[in-house]
Amino acid sequence: MNVIRWEPFSAMNDMLNRFPAWFGQFPRLPATFETSNEWAPSVDISETEGEYLIRASLPGVTKEDTKVTVEDGMLTLSGERQQQEELKDEKFHKVESFYGSFSRSFALPDAVNEKAIKADSKDGVLTVHVPKVKVEARKPTTITVQ
Repeated sequence: MNVIRWEPFSAMNDMLNRFPAWFGQFPRLPATFETSNEWAPSVDISETEGEYLIRASLPGVTKEDTKVTVEDGMLTLSGERQQQEELKDEKFHKVESFYGSFSRSFALPDAVNEKAIKADSKDGVLTVHVPKVKVEARKPTTITVQ
């Protein structure tokens, strides 16, 4: 039996993130209450006739700090948002931006061309184009029972 330390703030945050439609969109708790300092960008996934589109909101993240990889049917978006230097004459009253590394992974369907996946970044949005491959419908085969 494994003993797991209960973190009440993280548990509440996880619960609220599982049911966003009931409670509205809640911001994640600050890193001081979280067990991990990582953040996860929000992602929209859509589909056209010829491809799947994955759009990740990455404001303040340069394309040089972003990495897109495909391995064993998993598409992974990762990178890092660098924290801006604080100005000596500027006093922050509230900071809701998350900084540091991030990673999001998505299982790809079977009917995609992994070698033709492309990504572009514009206006703080990373768009990944995942082209579909036409798959012929298989006809059922009748097997004789002996």
